Amino acid sequence: MVNSIWVDLLGCQVHYVGTRYRTRVIEYGAGEPLILLHGGGGHAEAYSRNVVRLGQHFRAMAIDMVWHGLSSKPPFRGEAVPVYGNQVLDLMDTLGIERAHVEGEAIGGRVALWMGIHHPERVLRLVLNNTGGVNFKEGSVQNPVETQARYQSAANAAIEHPTRETIRQRLERLMVIPDRVTDELVEIRYRYYSDPETNKAQTALRDAGHETFEEAEVARIKSPTLVLATDQNPLRGIDSAERLASLIPGSRAYLMRDSAIWSQWEHAEEHDREVIAFLKGER
Repeated sequence: MVNSIWVDLLGCQVHYVGTRYRTRVIEYGAGEPLILLHGGGGHAEAYSRNVVRLGQHFRAMAIDMVWHGLSSKPPFRGEAVPVYGNQVLDLMDTLGIERAHVEGEAIGGRVALWMGIHHPERVLRLVLNNTGGVNFKEGSVQNPVETQARYQSAANAAIEHPTRETIRQRLERLMVIPDRVTDELVEIRYRYYSDPETNKAQTALRDAGHETFEEAEVARIKSPTLVLATDQNPLRGIDSAERLASLIPGSRAYLMRDSAIWSQWEHAEEHDREVIAFLKGER
């Protein structure tokens, strides 16, 4: 039996936080803060299967990044990742959080990298969940199975023609098995993408692209880092994860099998077990 998203989130607090940005937060637990960042085009519900379990050990907070979900939609001025990073800092400052663990999935992982590079004093540990955006040394990793342009086609359709069918097709690209995409998940994203303000923001983000990092920048990160990889990611292989982990002292890669891009959704218990152990220093 698959629980609904809101059954999974029973006991969570949903609230809005921030001074510079209005950030929607789904929160559970106490202890060291753990901020969970979804991927491009996503929303806080990407971590709906994880927040409560992670919150049994940490103060787990899944957020809508700006231009996504129900968070604020400021004018887009050509930069995305630094704005997301400043949103995280705004969240932390508003809540009086000095340092936090940060997990980012896909584009959210680039935000975690940005935090580790530019604000190491605010970061405890990092979890990079199927993170791209690093310009690896030529020849150090294999080319992806599927090009970004082809992968983007489903995302484009969902933005340009948001229907439940195009949204489902987009979400199916994140999973190994299409049946792992629930009707409820489709409906939530359909509601977001049908909102004119959100749709306009997603179009601007798509057309602008996202910032990338050089290996030398990544090598400046001092926070211990867990690099989560999956065996069915069409955009990058385990060699990319191993290369990324090798650049950051005190870091390692972990491979999750039978998973595409949403490892935290497809195999939530395994994901949470590894993340909890790593953040506690047991791995």
